[in-house]
Amino acid sequence: QVQLVESGGGLVQPGGSLRLSCAASGFTSNDYRIGWFRQAPGKGREGVSCISRSDGSTYYGDSVKGRFTISRDDARNTVFLQMNTLNPEDTGVYYCATVRYCQFRGMLTVAAAQSWGQGTQVTVSS
Repeated sequence: QVQLVESGGGLVQPGGSLRLSCAASGFTSNDYRIGWFRQAPGKGREGVSCISRSDGSTYYGDSVKGRFTISRDDARNTVFLQMNTLNPEDTGVYYCATVRYCQFRGMLTVAAAQSWGQGTQVTVSS
């Protein structure tokens, strides 16, 4: 059974940085993808970024391109989301999830998600 555990959230000032981690376990092969989603208060869950374990290909949503970087540490079965130049619009609960595909018609959507982590809160405020 796949398990995902997020960590690294917190309170940060605008312009600051955070690095989120998603520790994964329970995979039976290396053919999987991990996506990051976020949910702001009162809004739906948005696909932010995604990485393929097998070939390292990545996806970024338009709102985070150039500011966020996704990476993986295969030895630790962990996926990271480095978030720079944060702004208040980045506030929300961030979830990692296994996904069937990183993008469909140019977007990472909730429909692709399979197993979810519990989420970690990111608050960008002065």
